[in-house]
Amino acid sequence: MIQLTRINQKPLVVNSDLIEHIETTPDTVVTMTTGEKFVVLEEAAEVVEKVVAFRRRLHDREVSN
Repeated sequence: MIQLTRINQKPLVVNSDLIEHIETTPDTVVTMTTGEKFVVLEEAAEVVEKVVAFRRRLHDREVSN
């Protein structure tokens, strides 16, 4: 799960496995595999960085066990 910020400043926690794609229109729009869309304050590259960091933490836990 990653934390993002909706355009109205409210925090949003997203299951990163369900992200289908991210658009910049100029706002960042995250589209989920369910078809639901979220407009967030983070730039697309920052969302990708958060997903990579989250997956890296999961991988590191698996390796250390």
